[in-house]
Amino acid sequence: MVGEAHDPTNDPTNPPGIRLGAPPTIRVATKAIIVRDAHLLVTVNSGDFPTFYLCPGGGQDHGEDAHQALLRECREEIGCDVSVGDLAFMRDYIGADHEFADKDRWVHQQEVYFFCSLAPDVEPRFSSDTGDTWQTGIRWLPVSGLLGEPLWPKALARWLSAPPSDRPAYLGNVN
Repeated sequence: MVGEAHDPTNDPTNPPGIRLGAPPTIRVATKAIIVRDAHLLVTVNSGDFPTFYLCPGGGQDHGEDAHQALLRECREEIGCDVSVGDLAFMRDYIGADHEFADKDRWVHQQEVYFFCSLAPDVEPRFSSDTGDTWQTGIRWLPVSGLLGEPLWPKALARWLSAPPSDRPAYLGNVN
């Protein structure tokens, strides 16, 4: 209508959360690969969609290095500190290229995965007060059965089942 201000939140050509006219951004996230007794520690995520699993971790805040972000995210999602080890791999997730494009076509996230460990006497715990919006728990999944689980990215199950010498450091734009 004439004289009304344009509302960018209702503009289908503008990414959600992005100022009108500003370029979309790439979100950087850090993730923990925690394996103990041949089981991978994951977060359980549920809502108005089928349950799925993710490695603990999340978005890096401005001013945090990758290790600081991962430590903070693990405290929030699994309720304990981790020891951050070597870089495992990186991947891109460009939402428009994958099966959830109808919901997150604007998402571009670069994820950096690190091998992490828990102290031998530490047990992770979930608190609904600190986890992500859709996080409903944590679970240890057998590494040998990951290919049949709703684990994201799916490429992680294949990567973990490969011999270490055959694991690439960059997985590409995979889900």
